[in-house]
Amino acid sequence: MSVPPRRKASDFDPEVLRLFDQYVHGIIDRRGFLAGAARFAVGATTAAGLLAALSPQFAAAQQVKPDDARLSMRYIEFPSPEGYGKARGYLVRPAEKRGPLPVVLVVHENRGLNPHIEDIARRLALEGYIALAPDALFPLGGYPGDEDKARAEFAKLDQAKTRQDFLAAARMLEHIDGGNGRMGVVGFCYGGGMANFLATQLPGLRAAAPFYGSAPPVEDVPKIKAEMLIVLAANDDRVNAGWPAYEAALKQAGVRYTLYQPPGTQHGFNNDTTPRYDEAAAREAWKRMLALFGRTLRKG
Repeated sequence: MSVPPRRKASDFDPEVLRLFDQYVHGIIDRRGFLAGAARFAVGATTAAGLLAALSPQFAAAQQVKPDDARLSMRYIEFPSPEGYGKARGYLVRPAEKRGPLPVVLVVHENRGLNPHIEDIARRLALEGYIALAPDALFPLGGYPGDEDKARAEFAKLDQAKTRQDFLAAARMLEHIDGGNGRMGVVGFCYGGGMANFLATQLPGLRAAAPFYGSAPPVEDVPKIKAEMLIVLAANDDRVNAGWPAYEAALKQAGVRYTLYQPPGTQHGFNNDTTPRYDEAAAREAWKRMLALFGRTLRKG
């Protein structure tokens, strides 16, 4: 089967993008997407073809190879007594750098630890961080290698236990061998919501960069001690609806934060495996995230 060419968000009708957002977040199923997208299928392009064009192309977007000699990479398991009992993650660190290094927890979208998030962890490690990307799907057998199956499995998770697994990952990473004890977190979509949650639960967290993630309960916002970089898309009604109340709570609590919301962007604009990717906005968001981590996690 030939791989469909990479396209841009502007190649799709906004309604198709809205349907795709609903599909990937479980609001509608595959049949619902295909039925809704059918009226936008033109010529030889079918609704199934639109779905294929919007779906991730991991190999095309990979920036750092899994065998890059500059990095040390391995999967580790660690206890999570309040969660599923045992958790697993992808741990990446620079191969040559010595001395204590800052640490970053990387939280995936609602499909588990797929190749794109592993690549994000490797990109961070090349910047001089120890990065850990847990897999919430580990208790159910791990990321299955298929995005549709991953979404279906993800819906089966007990989120109370999953949140505890991420808390266990953070606490383990904060004290990992070779780390400097200064921790940040970055997450995307579901992971952005998890990054917001972790910021309310971890008083030792120095920085958090939630990308288009759901806001935490406003009553928990005063618990945030980390400096926040809130990244939102411009066209993302579902997530953005929660921002005014979240921002008001951040201001009232005196939490240090900045908002980056580049114009014209779609939910998922940082994910370079899909057409929703916006290269200029993603580069700027990455730059701002690195500046935040550099300022808060490195001992000067």
